[in-house]
Amino acid sequence: MTDTTAGAAQEKGASMRTVVAASSAGTAFEWYDFFIFGSLAQVISKTFFTGLSDTAGYVAALALFGVGFAFRPLGALVFGKIGDQAGRKGAFLATVLLMGGATFAIALLPTFQQAGIIAPILLIILRCVQGFALGGEYGGAAIYVAEHSPPGLRGRATSWVQSSASLGLFAALMVILATRWALGALVGPEAFDDWGWRIPFAVSIGLLAVSVWMRLKLSESPTFARMKEEGAASKAPYAEAFGQWKNLKLVLLAFFAVMSAQGAVWYTTFFYIQTFMEKFLKVAPGTINGLMMGAAAVSAVLYVVFGALSDRIGRKPVMLGGMTLALAFYFPGFHLLERAANPALAEASARAPVSVTADPADCALQFDPIGKAAFVSSCDIAKSALANAGVSYANHAAPAGSQAVVQVGQARIVSQSAKGLPAAEAKAVKTASEAAIKAALVEAGYPAAADPARMNLWGVFGVLLVFVIGATALYGPLAAALVELFPTRVRYTALSLPYHIGTGWIGGFVPFSAFAIVAAVGDIYAGLWYPVIFTLISVLVTAFLLPETKDRSLD
Repeated sequence: MTDTTAGAAQEKGASMRTVVAASSAGTAFEWYDFFIFGSLAQVISKTFFTGLSDTAGYVAALALFGVGFAFRPLGALVFGKIGDQAGRKGAFLATVLLMGGATFAIALLPTFQQAGIIAPILLIILRCVQGFALGGEYGGAAIYVAEHSPPGLRGRATSWVQSSASLGLFAALMVILATRWALGALVGPEAFDDWGWRIPFAVSIGLLAVSVWMRLKLSESPTFARMKEEGAASKAPYAEAFGQWKNLKLVLLAFFAVMSAQGAVWYTTFFYIQTFMEKFLKVAPGTINGLMMGAAAVSAVLYVVFGALSDRIGRKPVMLGGMTLALAFYFPGFHLLERAANPALAEASARAPVSVTADPADCALQFDPIGKAAFVSSCDIAKSALANAGVSYANHAAPAGSQAVVQVGQARIVSQSAKGLPAAEAKAVKTASEAAIKAALVEAGYPAAADPARMNLWGVFGVLLVFVIGATALYGPLAAALVELFPTRVRYTALSLPYHIGTGWIGGFVPFSAFAIVAAVGDIYAGLWYPVIFTLISVLVTAFLLPETKDRSLD
């Protein structure tokens, strides 16, 4: 090899490294912003939904986590059109500025106690801005890297964009954990919940500066630049992407074949597991953060491993294997998680099963984001107490007008109704009923919190790793597969919409939907049916309809 050739190769290699680093760093920063909120759902519920009961406030916080995702398809459409008409670089530079500004603003918001209903309204607006920005981010980064990559290395190159999600999650958890520890040591254990939660949001302003600086150094994608020079850029991306059946069928195929599972598997693995361990298994938040940081660190490597593997054996078998593993492991995995994280809870559930016998008309879904509903019926008080205790229970119908009865092993507790009573009296009745139920649970051996001395941390981590393998096998080759599936003219628009419907509407609402199902049904495992259904759809469609794309030209 001549010196000139070697120098050109080195320059090309350095350029590719810069492209991957800048795209991945910006995406990791945006995921950091988004994941802080999901990891702080418990604190957010106490800070911005003070007027609600514990269960209703937690459901509201999870719903607000999902609201940010709900706006992602809108961002995908807006920035997708910009990316297909004006260029890839400008579109995802704008997204990082929007995301960073909204995240920093959350650190400055007043609490519910300071501003009343204005506080959650402002938070909702900023979450919508975050979701809108993230809707344009992923497609731009994935396409930008793929259109710079050599054909035989496209899976490995784009897998770095995939790994940025875990790097963002790892950074979010690390900052939260470090802030909790520092404030606990210097100020006191209550400081983080009182005001320290603002620090992880405020830190984002420094990360924003680094991300913008790196992305300003990038040039336009060569594939898009060549198409622009030839005058072949789409003048109507929406009509072309969704109005022509040849492209629309690809959009539908992408959604049902891979994005339904990606949203379900990934957000169950990295978010609903956190909700499950904290709310139902009563594992300490610091322990959960440490476990998830370890899982995120391992996943960052596995994305690249599976992306590179897809360059050798194909995208389809790797992704299908990942989603099938997750589908088979949902229920067994969560049962193993209970036995490893809180064996006392598993033992008490087997020894003294719990049931609620109540008039079905007396039971409501305890979700009220504006705080106007009063959950004071006999049934609602009983189920709220059990939900907060993280206890599974069976439901039995009682005659109309009956008071709810909670059976804990051999103990029988009648839950009193607080309907129609003055506020102070209603609170006293509710507190008394909840205390009686809690006492019966304690007597039956139900733990108030997971015992660290009995916790099998390696067992918990092993369960997490199985889900991580499934999620990374599915997600690692995903960017390359989606980029290869769509034509260059409408790639940004057509790719972004199914991706963000899958991750936004299916994935983003996994914690909320699963927890709401549990609160309504009473079985702490019932929420798993939500990701099971969407994953099963993708397994079937991928197996029978998704083509292999790894050898396709992007031109």
